[in-house]
Amino acid sequence: MSTQSKQGTHPSFFVLILVFFFWGFLAASNSIFIPFCKAHFGLNQIQSQLVDFAFYGAYFIGSLILYLLSALKGVDILNRIGFKKGIIYGLLISTVGALLTIGAVNLGEGMEDKTAAFYLILGAYFIIALGFSLQQTAANPFAILLGDPAKGSHRLNLAGGINSFGTTIGPIIVSILLFGSASATVDAGATDISKINTLYIILIVLFLVAAGIFAITKMPKGTEDDHFETSSKATRTLLGITALFVLILVGILIKKPLPFFIAGIVGILLILFYAQFTSRSNGEGWGAMKYPQLIMGMIAIFVYVGVEVSTSSNLGELLRTPGFLTAEGLDESQLNPYISLFWGGLMVGRWTGAISVFNVSKTSRQVLSVIVPFIAYGVILGANHLKGNDIAELYPFAICIVIQILGFFYGQDKPVKTLLTFGIMGVAAMLIGLFTSGPIAVFAFISGGLFCSVMWPCIFSLSIAGLGKYTGQASAFLIMMILGGALVPPLQGGFADRQEIGIHMSYIVPVICFAYLAFFAFRVKTILKSQGIDYESATSGGH
Repeated sequence: MSTQSKQGTHPSFFVLILVFFFWGFLAASNSIFIPFCKAHFGLNQIQSQLVDFAFYGAYFIGSLILYLLSALKGVDILNRIGFKKGIIYGLLISTVGALLTIGAVNLGEGMEDKTAAFYLILGAYFIIALGFSLQQTAANPFAILLGDPAKGSHRLNLAGGINSFGTTIGPIIVSILLFGSASATVDAGATDISKINTLYIILIVLFLVAAGIFAITKMPKGTEDDHFETSSKATRTLLGITALFVLILVGILIKKPLPFFIAGIVGILLILFYAQFTSRSNGEGWGAMKYPQLIMGMIAIFVYVGVEVSTSSNLGELLRTPGFLTAEGLDESQLNPYISLFWGGLMVGRWTGAISVFNVSKTSRQVLSVIVPFIAYGVILGANHLKGNDIAELYPFAICIVIQILGFFYGQDKPVKTLLTFGIMGVAAMLIGLFTSGPIAVFAFISGGLFCSVMWPCIFSLSIAGLGKYTGQASAFLIMMILGGALVPPLQGGFADRQEIGIHMSYIVPVICFAYLAFFAFRVKTILKSQGIDYESATSGGH
């Protein structure tokens, strides 16, 4: 491993965290872009969720391509080219995607077939996220490399905090670009989508500047060990998942997506459960997948990213529904404070979760665990105030933050206990939202962001505990399961399109997802205990 001086953090780390901001900014912006696209292009709910399908599907495809190329050549491709070049290439791919997005938007405005224009934009958006996939695969280990390795987790948590800041202001900035800064209602169908070009021109400049700085700055290449652990049965499992992804794509193309999404998701889960059952008797050829905690963790990451994205991405349509929050339903231009509050909830939780990384006394940590969440909450309110939103409507969220703080104290920084606590809280919140309406239901659904906030490091650390030399391979498999963000939101959107279910009752999907996450926490404790692993002290960097 290349070493960095222990005197301090490499200055390039502060450029590196910019890419963490990009990921969060665009991912959260989808929650505003989705209801806008639905109105502008005349889509149904499942079609509108294809924004997430393109964005998170690219993470899976990008990671899979990297894995298969490495398996084919017998070397770790990313380690061979180096983390620095990996990030530069990822930024350039995202630049191409942003250019294509501008072209697709302008070309689409002149097309009579609005659905075809929408798909054109999705194709360009996929390219941006493909670059993000390469950036993310390289940036997380690179953050640890750019300074004293003993303080690597500090840098990952700082990067995660920047990512969460991006998720908080993304919906607000995109709303300003599309609808202006005024709070007055605007007809999304009549709004010119080419206004979004300004955002992508800015992003192109930032992508190129970041790539240029990385290119001219001398920094560590990365690990020198490019040996790749081949696992034929694990590879066949991933190819099976890919085949089901392609099957879902066929369903989209023939305009019958819901049955294919259901079949695809069920098929993916069955493949993973089959792999867990088969590898238990004979682990040869399975690599990291011979460990049951990993396969259950892969499903957990799939479900976690799915519920995080789906709860937010379908929220806009729910708030637009007459009689749910207001008699007329909210206009697209009025959604951003609630969307930013959901993603801001992740920032609240991640900033709070980062406290334990620092060397402070137990008393100081407890005090900060109460103060930091409300500092983050103040940032959310401040951003909304600058946009011109009525922040008084967001005050009840303070009650949800207090509940989360109690959850942190009960979880005691232990991954199993924390994940189980927030999984149960997530189920309770979604059920409250399902069986009520108005502000209570809205804040119950929005609190899902709070409960998701610290799940990634819990799931990740528990899934790779005790894997030894297979840890790197296991991490790659877990990153691929970001695929859940591509498949779960359209599944919920498809249920919302069904007249007998509707958008409100479609939130049964997040209930099921949170329930699995609670089950995973309960089950993985037993698995790790049987392997003699200390499940209570497993730790991992944040997402």
